[in-house]
Amino acid sequence: MSTERGEVQVRAGAETDLTALTDLYNHYIRETAITFDTEPFSPAQRRPWLLSHPKDGPHRLLVAQSAGEGDGPLLGYATSSAFRPKGAYATSVETTVYCAPEAAGRGVGTLLYRALFAALADEDVHRAYAGITQPNEASVRLHSRFGFRPLGTFTEVGRKFGRYWDVAWYQKDLR
Repeated sequence: MSTERGEVQVRAGAETDLTALTDLYNHYIRETAITFDTEPFSPAQRRPWLLSHPKDGPHRLLVAQSAGEGDGPLLGYATSSAFRPKGAYATSVETTVYCAPEAAGRGVGTLLYRALFAALADEDVHRAYAGITQPNEASVRLHSRFGFRPLGTFTEVGRKFGRYWDVAWYQKDLR
């Protein structure tokens, strides 16, 4: 993909990305209500999360990175993770996208989701779900473009920064 700042490549996340992935996620912990985590992680604390996303199977971690000479900066990541731990939920995944602040609005989220759903096409996955803290129009638009439809809203389900936040839930049929 080409953006106004150059080429972007999407690839499977690797352990060498751990620090950059942790830094990106910690930005959203510290600055936004997009995630309900409230304390930043160290890379060591975040490592089990990274390892729960192998290079194949229904639980993936894809990263977007500026292409070119050497390794460019991490521009974002997308995941498909277990929806719930019980066995009957195995064909459902929860998806998410996080973009570096400087990459927001440049099509990186679209590129990541396109690659993620292409990777899931041959997996035994029936539905994808996404919880979006409200308000977040950019995320709602992204998910709608990929065929997610609204299911309902959990009102005041999380408290962060001294206030309660709603989470709207979306579903995408994959089969």
